[in-house]
Amino acid sequence: MSAEAAPSLAARLAEVVEVTEAHLADADRDAVFPLEALAALRRSRLLGLLVPVAYGGLGGTPRDLVRAAETLGRADMSVAMIFAMHCQQSAALVRHADERLAKAVLPRVAVGEIYLASVTTETGKGGRLTTADARLTEADGLLEIDRFAPVVTGGAHADGFLITMRAPGDATAHDVSLVYADRDQLTVATSGDWQPMGMRASHSAPLRLTGRVPARQVVGEPGHFHEIAAQVFGPLAHLGWSAAWLGTAAGALSRVLRLIRSPAGRARFDITSELLLTRLSRARQRLDSVHALLRQAVPVVESGEDLSRPPRQLLLNALKITASEQCLAAVDELVEAVGLRDGYLKDSPTRLELAVRDLRSAALNYHNDRLHLADGRLALRDPGVTFA
Repeated sequence: MSAEAAPSLAARLAEVVEVTEAHLADADRDAVFPLEALAALRRSRLLGLLVPVAYGGLGGTPRDLVRAAETLGRADMSVAMIFAMHCQQSAALVRHADERLAKAVLPRVAVGEIYLASVTTETGKGGRLTTADARLTEADGLLEIDRFAPVVTGGAHADGFLITMRAPGDATAHDVSLVYADRDQLTVATSGDWQPMGMRASHSAPLRLTGRVPARQVVGEPGHFHEIAAQVFGPLAHLGWSAAWLGTAAGALSRVLRLIRSPAGRARFDITSELLLTRLSRARQRLDSVHALLRQAVPVVESGEDLSRPPRQLLLNALKITASEQCLAAVDELVEAVGLRDGYLKDSPTRLELAVRDLRSAALNYHNDRLHLADGRLALRDPGVTFA
């Protein structure tokens, strides 16, 4: 977005944050999808943040996505992650949908009509993006979809879906296509309950999708989803997720500092305590480190260069791993700093208990162990140890 539009982005975010804060406790307690926050995202047209102006969107950049996800994360990590993942999906359509599909879908995303859900998980493969077991079948120009996914964030409330499936015919598990489907083109069946420790408002319950869509609704070249994953899905996921995690931890630190500096806090906390000051320092250091890495990664993603090159992949993977570990560690440091009453109880105004539960999911969201294995192979391809 242009510099002139920046205040407009701030105002849009402020509207969503206000609504999110008002319904935060209920959404977490009942593990329900934040419909009020989604309605605010629709009204504010933030669902069209990354949609080009030519299609009626806000014409935002990855830098704007990071700013928005961080801001929303300070209020509720679930809402921030829901928003970031939607933007990841819309960016894939912007970059890879053909003209006919783009004209049919992107203006509806821009005005808030379509909230997009990602269907990439599959039983037995977890969140691995570039393989698929469920196969598309094609007849008379139509693709038949029969797809079960054990985890679909917000799927029960989505208006459109981007679905990974094995290409038709004798395609291998690595010949994966990305298919767009409107909700009214599918039968959407939810199964099971959603009662997680944290991220309760994300409502990432299992989903089965069945239906038929025209073959023209394949996004990108059939069987070549790995290219979309390398250039759009992976990079924007790591930027958006990391910004949401940083926002969650930064919001927690801000609330703790305000508590300690308040008149009541000054009566309870010894602000000359070396232990307290050291723990606050460590928490802030962890967040500054994540912030620096995030700000380094943004221009790399915005550069338009090949993001599959080892130094760039290593940077983006390091961002995700570091953010997931250090944001949680920072909040855990804060729990130690303020103790049981203000750090562990659900009704504490610091909301540290919620932040810990939510951030514990970060390392599991495309598991860090899997990224470390990939990074080991990537490191062997860069013996000169070059940096992005």
